[in-house]
Amino acid sequence: MGFFYSEKEGDTLRVGIPRTLYFFTFYPLWKSFFDVLEVDVVLSPPSNKVLLDAGVRETVNDACVPIKLFHGHAAALKEKADFLFMPRLVSLDGKATLCPKFLGLPDMVRYSIAGLPEIIENRLDMKKGKLELYRFLYRIGQRFTDNKIKIFQAIRKARYNFSRYRKLLLRGLTPQEAFQVLDGKKETAEAGSSEFPIKLAVLGYPYLLYDDYVSVGLLDILKEHGVRVATPEMVPGEGFKSLSKKMPKNLFWFYSNRVVWAGQYYLRDSDIDGIIHVTAFACGPDSMTNKLLELETKYCERKVPFLTVTLDEHTGEAGVRTRIEAFVDLIKRKKGLA
Repeated sequence: MGFFYSEKEGDTLRVGIPRTLYFFTFYPLWKSFFDVLEVDVVLSPPSNKVLLDAGVRETVNDACVPIKLFHGHAAALKEKADFLFMPRLVSLDGKATLCPKFLGLPDMVRYSIAGLPEIIENRLDMKKGKLELYRFLYRIGQRFTDNKIKIFQAIRKARYNFSRYRKLLLRGLTPQEAFQVLDGKKETAEAGSSEFPIKLAVLGYPYLLYDDYVSVGLLDILKEHGVRVATPEMVPGEGFKSLSKKMPKNLFWFYSNRVVWAGQYYLRDSDIDGIIHVTAFACGPDSMTNKLLELETKYCERKVPFLTVTLDEHTGEAGVRTRIEAFVDLIKRKKGLA
């Protein structure tokens, strides 16, 4: 089977996975697991205006754009899958929880969109212990087979590919580039050129940074201007762990903590010339995260330039491109490159 699309047809069960939110964090884990169980994985299309408009119609008005978009992705899978894979993610590190909208996502989608197939909404809460991920996957596997050996093989394969995926991200690859490597479409892949004179830390949740439609191609715009990009996914686990212990108090939310810790990590990196925080309009946790990052950059010893880019369903590429170009020009002048 290909990493993105299965070639099987016929009576094979199909599991639909929305191509957003936790997709960029966990897709290699889910895909490898279902492959071994011989369950077809069907992805929603890449984010686009049609999906976003559908999500805006289906969900509540005060939801942030990632949640609205998720509803559009779920609706796109309605007729294409026998199950929708929408796990209730509570805690991924055994300490912080995810945003309340993540916790209630299966319920929000179920009561917003009519005619959906069965939703697989098993609960994953790593506060229950280090083996909880195995128990979580085992419970899902039991839906499709009573062969315990096959389920354990699926778990082992999934963990192996997930580890490979994390290592590729640490090398500086984006999730899309890492997917190509895992899919065998590229034997090797390298991060952006080290010859670029400017290096910026671009911080934000993975479903904002790596969704080219929502971010209006922000990472590509930076690369067009000769910028090396560093993101939270490129911070080694040891860096997160040490910084979490140095903070006077950590936040309640998993992804927000990672953004703040990544900011701390890159502020200690003398190669970083500036920080861009990509945030979603109407995201409650992000309002606090953004202020923490702004204060850290303002009062740190190096006075690192800081820019906030706020995204919603009305964000246009021209506006983001103009702000990015101005920010990069500012840094070039500061470094004597312009």
